[in-house]
Amino acid sequence: MRTTNGVARRRKKNRLFQKAKGYVGGRRRLLRTVKENLTRAEAFAFRDRRARKREFRKLWIIRINAACRERGLRYSEFINGLAKANIELDRKSLSELAIFDPAAFDAIVEKAKAALA
Repeated sequence: MRTTNGVARRRKKNRLFQKAKGYVGGRRRLLRTVKENLTRAEAFAFRDRRARKREFRKLWIIRINAACRERGLRYSEFINGLAKANIELDRKSLSELAIFDPAAFDAIVEKAKAALA
């Protein structure tokens, strides 16, 4: 008796086509093209999940720097002051404080300045 892999092959193809839903033309209809496009898409997704983290960190630093300069301090001096004052806040929360709670950020800046002096 001859065996085939028909069900398994169809299931595998259907999984690939399901992932390619929303692609245009042959990119979602032709198996070889779908495989190529999914390979590229997954590579970009992997790369950009890491790039997103870098982009956000850059954004937070820009915001903190702007807020610090309004208070007469440079970003590097501010971070150095935080380290000397043993204040361990990450850049995301510092950025949000600078935007949504300027009074608290002022207090942190004063502590950083005092640690530098």
